[in-house]
Amino acid sequence: MRRTHYPHQNAPFFMTEPTLHYVACDDAQGGHRMAYWQWGDAGSARVVVCVHGLTRQGRDFDALAQAIVARAGGDVRVVCPDVVGRGRSDWLRDPTFYQVPVYAADMVALIAQLHRDQPIDTLDYVGTSMGGLIGFVLAGHKELPLARPIRRFVANDVGPTIEPAAVQRIGAYVGKSGQYASVQAAADAMWALSTTFGPHTPAQWLALSQHMVVPASQRSADGAAKVEGAGNQADVADGAWVLHYDPAIGVALRAITPEAAAQGGAIMWGLYDAIEARTLVTRGAVSDLLSRDTALAMTQRGPHAALVEFDGVGHAPTFVDPAQIAAVTDFLFD
Repeated sequence: MRRTHYPHQNAPFFMTEPTLHYVACDDAQGGHRMAYWQWGDAGSARVVVCVHGLTRQGRDFDALAQAIVARAGGDVRVVCPDVVGRGRSDWLRDPTFYQVPVYAADMVALIAQLHRDQPIDTLDYVGTSMGGLIGFVLAGHKELPLARPIRRFVANDVGPTIEPAAVQRIGAYVGKSGQYASVQAAADAMWALSTTFGPHTPAQWLALSQHMVVPASQRSADGAAKVEGAGNQADVADGAWVLHYDPAIGVALRAITPEAAAQGGAIMWGLYDAIEARTLVTRGAVSDLLSRDTALAMTQRGPHAALVEFDGVGHAPTFVDPAQIAAVTDFLFD
């Protein structure tokens, strides 16, 4: 158990869990809530936002968040949202809106709320896969009303060009998982689809998996309460566990045509080239989503990112391994 001292408080305490909060976000269907998990000192002016990949949720960053808090001596807020449709966040009424522009608008609303809670002096951003695409918008779109510009940006295993084979691989399973008898059974099933994440001990993988599932009765009740009629909830058995995201998040992904992908890539390169934040690209050395050619191009244009690759890892590094954590914390605190 880590013992952390927070300078803005009178006494040290043990920080073992983040606090859960919500932000109200606008959309064309009447609005939704996005959940976020906060680690560290709520009174700190230094904020690090960590945003997960397509089917994941904010608790993916538990190990990294605790390491950032420790490295800062407690004087930091690490904020890990559940992107809409995932985890504790609402589900959208119209699944065609599960797209990066909506997610980016939600992050703008989140950062504004964080700034109202405690003015932000320094804003850093870590984005894995989809979270990195959102980061390209936040860091590269100069017209967004961000409370502070992003100072340092980590793009984890994602670039403006995404390999089509990876999109097909991911689209084949998103939203199509079934029900599980236990958390361990769900973890085992997810591992079969996630071996590209690289080596993990059984304990590490279970820790990453436990926040990915929820009792089916809870998801059904939450979905009905949040957005009546949203999502695509199949009949499930009593006592079963299901993945903690709206199965419909894959609708927009599977609708992407090659022409739309090419157009989206051009837009993302334009945003990337406009980034002024100091940037780090982390890549699984055998990633099928971020090619080495794209990663190298990211070092030669736009913010001229630094590049760190992790051997034996594909898409995407999870920032559980100490070497992966060190790459991020060294960059943020250099």
